[in-house]
Amino acid sequence: MRTLDLLRLTGLAAIWGASFLFMRIIAPVLGTFPTAFFRVLLATVGLLAILLAMRARWSFDGKLGACLVLGVVNSGIPFACYAVAAQLLPAGYSAIFNATTPLMGVLIGALFFAEKMTGAKLAGVCFGLVGVALLTRTGPVAFNMELLVGALACLGATACYGLGGFLTRRWINDRGGLDSRLVAFASQAGATLAMLPLFGLSVAIEPPTSWGDGTLWASLLALGIGCTAFAYILYFRLLADIGPVRTLTVTFLIPPFGVFWGVLLLDEPLSWAYLQGGTLIAIALWLVLKPAPAEPEPDIPTEVRTSGLEPERRTP
Repeated sequence: MRTLDLLRLTGLAAIWGASFLFMRIIAPVLGTFPTAFFRVLLATVGLLAILLAMRARWSFDGKLGACLVLGVVNSGIPFACYAVAAQLLPAGYSAIFNATTPLMGVLIGALFFAEKMTGAKLAGVCFGLVGVALLTRTGPVAFNMELLVGALACLGATACYGLGGFLTRRWINDRGGLDSRLVAFASQAGATLAMLPLFGLSVAIEPPTSWGDGTLWASLLALGIGCTAFAYILYFRLLADIGPVRTLTVTFLIPPFGVFWGVLLLDEPLSWAYLQGGTLIAIALWLVLKPAPAEPEPDIPTEVRTSGLEPERRTP
């Protein structure tokens, strides 16, 4: 990858790592669906302002519907899942579980998108599952039903992210591509439309005991504008430039940032389980994402090479 792409990945990891910190502040006060709804609503408004300021060309080339549905898969459902996890788990846990996104991408790609499942990828999935199990069993949070529900919510979110990467490639990028800013805006708008009735229903049935203070709403602004609106512009640009699997390598870098922000600003405990489980997941990601060995060139007889009839060589 180019140096610029690596810088984008690192910046995206720092921003998304901070999102777990903000959700830990917001979700226990507002609840699941209000947190997810305000996040995507603020992201939609922020992206609209960015597009208007940049005088973007409003042309979806017939892909608006696909972008709206993509937003439900890639934002609405995962954000609700992580809001559930934020009420049950430290930010560091959610950030480390988030690193299973490429593993989910491998499984979903093999099951539904005819992606090849190699031995290395299968071993990577196994290492990742062991890392998740190690973290849940030996981490600083006691193993109980709340921890299990939070972990499953995180894994549900990463499954959506894995699926979203392939849907973006099939629906958006394989048909000529689309301005990444428009994809980000339309996807957040679709997530907002999907979350709106759930938000209204949750508030009607069980309204939050408090709507928070200035710190909470400042965290919401940071979560919606910085960690979502701006971050998704980076994310969709990377998907278009380097593809879904390489873009998902951002999850290598999110766990250290997520743990760091939680320890620094929320006084969350450090644990060797973070290092142990995170290392196993990192090994899993390396196995899943390492380049496949190049196929050997065919052995062409000397008389064929010198006759001018050598077959055309194609780059894999």
